[in-house]
Amino acid sequence: MFDRTRSGRIDLYGFSALWDYMQRWRALFQQYDRDGSGSISGTELHQALVQMGYNLSPQFSEAVVQRFTIRGVRPGIQLDRFIQVCTQLQTMTQQFREKDTSMTGNVRLSYEDFLSGAMTRLM
Repeated sequence: MFDRTRSGRIDLYGFSALWDYMQRWRALFQQYDRDGSGSISGTELHQALVQMGYNLSPQFSEAVVQRFTIRGVRPGIQLDRFIQVCTQLQTMTQQFREKDTSMTGNVRLSYEDFLSGAMTRLM
């Protein structure tokens, strides 16, 4: 994301942009980590996603937290996983919007189109 030359490296400006990007995610994370535990619950994640403009169910947020909770640790997602979840959600939403040209919230696509989009956007 911050390697403008596609060289596998970032320069000072790229690093500065990366640092700012991470600090914005950290500030959002801390805003919703109300108990200061260092992790966000499903309810807290849902509130953050609503603030970001996503219209997703509380059940979806709980499922995400269950999927991204580190085993053996208190349930909840930590900052690094929060950033991962949010950036993947942004990427998948962008992919969806490219297909949802009428902005209805529904698309029709083949399984192969789905996999191709997932592979190119997430891997």
